[in-house]
This record gives sequence, structure tokens and C-alpha cells, in this order.
Amino acid sequence: MPELPEVEALAGYLRQRTVGRRVDRLDVAAVSALKTYDPPTTAVAGRTVVDARRHGKFLDVVVDGDLHLVVHLARAGWLHYREGFPSAAPLRPGKGPIALRVRLDDGSGFDLTEAGTQKSLAVYLVTDPAQVPGVARLGPDALSVDQSVFAERIRSRRGQVKGVLTDQQVLAGVGNAYSDEILHAAKLSPFALTDRLTDEQLTTLHAATRRVLTEAVQRSVGQRAAELKSEKRSGLQVHARTGLPCPVCGDTVREVSFSGSSLQYCPACQTDGRTLADRRLSRLVR
Repeated sequence: MPELPEVEALAGYLRQRTVGRRVDRLDVAAVSALKTYDPPTTAVAGRTVVDARRHGKFLDVVVDGDLHLVVHLARAGWLHYREGFPSAAPLRPGKGPIALRVRLDDGSGFDLTEAGTQKSLAVYLVTDPAQVPGVARLGPDALSVDQSVFAERIRSRRGQVKGVLTDQQVLAGVGNAYSDEILHAAKLSPFALTDRLTDEQLTTLHAATRRVLTEAVQRSVGQRAAELKSEKRSGLQVHARTGLPCPVCGDTVREVSFSGSSLQYCPACQTDGRTLADRRLSRLVR
């Protein structure tokens, strides 16, 4: 799933390539991905792209007349920028990976695609990003929130710190991958309870959040859209590295699996050497 650093990089990539270009047309191939109908998608035709922004993990392409094409890429969505398209014919609704295509006046543009059978990619055409329910509910941005507000937000929800850190209403922008990286950097168990975290631990967690996200943005910004996924993987310390040595201490990175996701952590760095129980296996042996 694209998270704050990748969406920040995509916004920057689009600013470089699309600002000042006129939208030729917008084609929708997956009607289920389009969550709004007023204004209609035809409203963007002939308008000029003026900006590309980020709201948490939402991408916002702004055209003149104050129209916003707001995109949430979900788990399996992505943006593919094209210097040209193989055909000038409009997209037809179908079962392919392309959900939406934006064509620009110079023949370039971008496709929004989604792999797999679980279709969660969401596109909104609105006059104000706050009209998108997910944007309206966002908490403070995880990259810029100060330490006192960060601590207040984390303590506002009692629960395991991994889940609270990825709650977009608490903090905007952190997902499964970077929460693993942040907790590893902060030397905290993903199952630590937020109401038991000390002031010192919260200060450390805030610093780790800023450092991990800032470094990831620095690695990502300037990369072509097609390179961002591999760039993300190359910078990870524990996430998606089950069975490999921790680059900090050399212990083996472990995994806890859930029904639809998993987390990775280093026992030596984060849990005093204890191995956390795999939740799927725990249910099986009851």
C-alpha cells in the first residue's frame, strides 16, 4: 500500500510533469472506483492542471476552477505515468487493471490501476478535498505534527501502539510498512499499550516517526513513479524481511500474521528477545 512517502513523491512527480498542461479528457474504466458523480468527470476536460498535493495517503490533482481529483490508491492501486498512449480511443469498462485514465493535451497522461480481485481504489472529483469522507476525518499529518500534539494523539486512543499509529484519524499518513519501521527505530513492541507508554517513550516514538518518514521521503522524491515501489523496499529494515537478519543487531526478523495482513519486528531490538505469538496459530491451537 502506498503510504505518506510514496504519495508525497507521486505528488511531486505529477507537479513536475502535469502542471500547466491542459486535460484532454478523463476516461473511467472501473465505474466502482469512482465515488462521486457531481461534478461529472467531463468537467475536467479543457481545464489546466495547477497543482498536485497530498492529504495523508490521499493524492490530490488540482485543476483550474478549483476542481480536485482526489485518489486513494488503497492496498493494490498505483499510478503509471505515460509519455504517450498506444491508442487514442476512449477506455471501455472492463476487467483489466486500469481503473481511470487522464489524458493531457501533449499526448501524455497517467493511468490509475489496481491489481487483484479486491477492488478498493477510490477516486473522487470534488470542489473541496474536505468533501471526501476519508480526508475530512484525517488527523494531524505524521510528517509535520509536533511532539506535544503527537503524544496527545497517541494517548487519545487506548490500544496496541501498532494499530493506533496506523489509525488515520489519529495521525495521517502511516500504514503497515512504515509503522513497522518506526516501531523498530523506536525500539518498541508493536503490542505495547498506548496508555502505558512513558513520556520518554513517546518522545522517542515521535522522533522515530519524523526520522523514518523524512528519510523515506528524501529517498522517494525525484524518483520516477515506476521506481517508487522498489525504492521503498530497498530502504526497509524489518518490514517484509521475515527470516532475514536485523541490520541493527543481527537477530532474525520475525513475523506476526493476521487474517489479512502481517507485521514484522526484531525481538532483540523491540521485545527484550521475546518472540510474539503468531495470532493465526494462536487461534488454531485453542
